Amino acid sequence: MFHQKKRSLWAVLIGGVILSAGCSSAPKVVRVDADTQIDLTGNWNDQDVKIVCDSLINDCLKAGRVAQFIKQYSAEHEGRRPSAIVGRFRNDSSEHIDTSVIAKSLEIAIVQDGRLDFVAGGETRDELREERQDQQAQASEETASALGKETGAVFLLTGAVKSIVDKAGDTTVRSYFVSAELTSIETNTRLWMGQNSEIKKVIKQPKYKL
Repeated sequence: MFHQKKRSLWAVLIGGVILSAGCSSAPKVVRVDADTQIDLTGNWNDQDVKIVCDSLINDCLKAGRVAQFIKQYSAEHEGRRPSAIVGRFRNDSSEHIDTSVIAKSLEIAIVQDGRLDFVAGGETRDELREERQDQQAQASEETASALGKETGAVFLLTGAVKSIVDKAGDTTVRSYFVSAELTSIETNTRLWMGQNSEIKKVIKQPKYKL
């Protein structure tokens, strides 16, 4: 009887330890404001995107050449706005950066400004063309979207992210350079070029790891 009680006691204790370990391994989630600056690793993050895009957007929309071209284009095309298409935003840095987030942020802000229109490109354009082609055979003549009616883009928006990493001992300095360009598709003329180099981080690694 004594040994049976002892075994039961050990089973209870072991079960408690297992349960406690299971509870302690569960992740702790805390919701924070989207504008909260959080740097866990020193890598590129959402706040860096916001800082860079705000700067580049303001630079682009305030550029005198952009305003002058839009005014002239509208006067020559019955008040229509010039259209742009988003090209490739390269990641030339040493870490993984989703540059599509930067491109989309710039596109949204410029469209909302109301002075430029954007036309679909890349995979979206391919899907639209495939759908239009399919409608020629499957949709009624009255509702099928016509072929050859796409709006041609006047400008191509492209850009790149580069970084410089300087390291000595347990200290690393990362500097980011994000550029964007608005180029005339017809003439290859750069209407606007901007660069942001505000993002610079000093990361100190702990000397001793437990």
